[in-house]
Amino acid sequence: MLKVLAMIPARIGSTRLKMKNLALINKKPMISYAIKAALESKVFDRVIINSDSNIFSKVADKYGGEFYLRPDHLGSSETKSDDVIYDFIKSHPEADIVVWVNPIAPFQSAKEVANIIKFFIDNNLDSLITTELKQVHCDFNGKPINYSRDELFAQTQDLKPIEAYSYTIMMWRVPSFIEDYQTKGYGLFCGNFGTYPVSKNSGVIIKTSEDLNFANNLMKSLNSKSPDVEYDDIINEI
Repeated sequence: MLKVLAMIPARIGSTRLKMKNLALINKKPMISYAIKAALESKVFDRVIINSDSNIFSKVADKYGGEFYLRPDHLGSSETKSDDVIYDFIKSHPEADIVVWVNPIAPFQSAKEVANIIKFFIDNNLDSLITTELKQVHCDFNGKPINYSRDELFAQTQDLKPIEAYSYTIMMWRVPSFIEDYQTKGYGLFCGNFGTYPVSKNSGVIIKTSEDLNFANNLMKSLNSKSPDVEYDDIINEI
């Protein structure tokens, strides 16, 4: 039986939004939503906060996760994800698969987390990063990449979607990651790599105070009992 560990990264420092993992969304710290989704997905043997600050041990105790204190040198804004993952793997040798559950994606559901892990295992992947599909006209370096300017303007529903990385979940098979890391110095895209498109709500990630305000209002709206769609009374004249 595969041992699947959820690793929730939680650095205390943040350049754009101070201590963002502890910022409240609908009166609960942002990181608590990641813990809840991971636990309720029922696919992990352990759910572990990986932090450079002991303050998150109290968060883990309160919301039901475990805690791992990473070395001091892995707590700076210059720290590379590959190094954090490798350190976690070496400190948790029982893991067959390590899943980075991003705490800045508070709308990712337990069901979606479970579906992603199932997709990873069913497709025999070694690494995976979640994406958000953007079905709009897209340019790169000033040039169109999913449409042509030499024909009628395509309808958006006819465009090939672009996959933008959302990073809500990243995951790796441990042997494959270790092999790449030890031979190349990095391992995020080790072995057989795949992507998984998440829902629009899951793709909402929090990096700035504006993102946080938006998320707070969205969370309150999703928790309300108002209908999904409402129309102006003028619709009665149709």
